[in-house]
Amino acid sequence: MTEQTAVSGGRDIFFVSNSVDEMGGVTTWSHQMAREFADRGHRVHAIGIVPAPEGRRHEFPADLPYATTTLYDAHPPQVGSLRGIKGRLNAAERMRHRARAAAMREQAEKLTALFAAARPGAIVIVTQVWAMEWVALADTKGLVVIGMSHESYEASAASSRLARVKRYYQGVDRLLVLTPGDADRWIRAGMDNVGHMPNPLPFMPETPSPRSAKVVASIGRLSHEKGMDMLLDSWAEVAPRHPDWTLRIYGAGDEEERLHRQCTEMGLDGSVEWMGRTSDVLGALREASVFAQASRAEGFPITLLEAMAAGVPCAAFDCAPGVREIIRDGEDGLLAALGNTTDLARHISTLIADDELRDRMGTAAHANVRRYSAESITDRWEELFRFLER
Repeated sequence: MTEQTAVSGGRDIFFVSNSVDEMGGVTTWSHQMAREFADRGHRVHAIGIVPAPEGRRHEFPADLPYATTTLYDAHPPQVGSLRGIKGRLNAAERMRHRARAAAMREQAEKLTALFAAARPGAIVIVTQVWAMEWVALADTKGLVVIGMSHESYEASAASSRLARVKRYYQGVDRLLVLTPGDADRWIRAGMDNVGHMPNPLPFMPETPSPRSAKVVASIGRLSHEKGMDMLLDSWAEVAPRHPDWTLRIYGAGDEEERLHRQCTEMGLDGSVEWMGRTSDVLGALREASVFAQASRAEGFPITLLEAMAAGVPCAAFDCAPGVREIIRDGEDGLLAALGNTTDLARHISTLIADDELRDRMGTAAHANVRRYSAESITDRWEELFRFLER
């Protein structure tokens, strides 16, 4: 178990995630909110169950204003299923399950010790349901426990996470999802402790992007979920109409090689630039005039918030309630039917071709997205803490 020293003052707030240092939206959100709470005088502790996988580690400053802890030194070994006669008769697999369960209890005791040192009024925020499996084994008596799902209900329902959320979050003080629409779906699914809380803006520049460069930007992992393959399909329709424009894709991931090959096979190498990961998202957005997102699934995408904060109008697939809540279709961005690459291409082309529309939507995006300012979202969190203490 690795640990850093916490600051003193305010309420004790624990963030428990799968990892404290794995690249991705949940990690970005966790550290942003940890800093917001620390800045308000709370004593914050970010806890990860396992270290980030190799190649997916996000480097954070050494002088974080809050503690960080990782329970395991390495990811625990995977275990197979014990279902069916074959599983029940597999003595070696049963032994591996018992060893894993014992190791989980041992790590949960570390959580119990950390929670026991908290002052009255402490809060445990579990950002991912896998991490909740360890919190459920720990002693949380006297603490407020908030469980979170950072994806849409549809994404949970398409995976094993729906059943796990219903199992592990049933008894927490509040299950928080990202939008009112998702909250309604979880309530209809039988959860009676549901609320909603949007993600905050990572930054809010005073002035919008100049929107003068002939660049369409997209930022995200190069993975199936983020739909960069579909974005290339859309760009294949856009590029011949606007040969002086460039698509810049920021990100890395396990589909990088396949996507580069697709780009070449489609004859798009002359109009697509692969930028790799960037630590300067605002700088990348300021060099773009349009933002495109082709995700197959999202929760409450931070990249859309960032693009709108920069004053860059967005064309995106309508893939989740969070996307519909962020973008007001036709006012500050354009939404395409999920998977309809021709529809997305048409929206990108519209924003490219119409300077006046692009500027009007970009300016509206810069104004409208302020409703998700970090200050207002942190206020909502503190109001929730006070309510749950009653």
